[in-house]
Amino acid sequence: MVKMSKRSHHTGTVKKSITINASKDKIWRKISNIAGLPEWVIDVKKTIYLTKKKSGVGAIRKITFNDGNTIEEHVVAWKKGEYFTYIATEGLPLRAYVATISINPKSKKSTQLTWQSYLNSKKMSENQFVEFLAFMGSFYEASLENLKEQLEK
Repeated sequence: MVKMSKRSHHTGTVKKSITINASKDKIWRKISNIAGLPEWVIDVKKTIYLTKKKSGVGAIRKITFNDGNTIEEHVVAWKKGEYFTYIATEGLPLRAYVATISINPKSKKSTQLTWQSYLNSKKMSENQFVEFLAFMGSFYEASLENLKEQLEK
């Protein structure tokens, strides 16, 4: 008889979008500064570059949150003015975390920004993973609202 473990790996996605009344270029300038997270991402204390490269594929950042946790992220895809994709290599309770932030102009003064990610957990219960996905969704939403508020001033 095979004993099924209650703790296993789970996969999921988080996707949040917001429309910001600002130009695509203004939004791109803000989000493409990958070490500028304390300016708009909630609960981020500081972000530093771990590479000389500051943008594009190969740029690496280390994020320190207000609670002291740190995450290292590597940019793995970059299309100037449209999107970038990054992976977290350490600091999350996950085996995989891949996220993309993309912008899509709706008009000259209105742009949709989407932040989406794919996650694969380390061993945790399904409830723990569902709670983590909900936390990430709230984190993205609050950060996007913060960004919108700043860019629409």
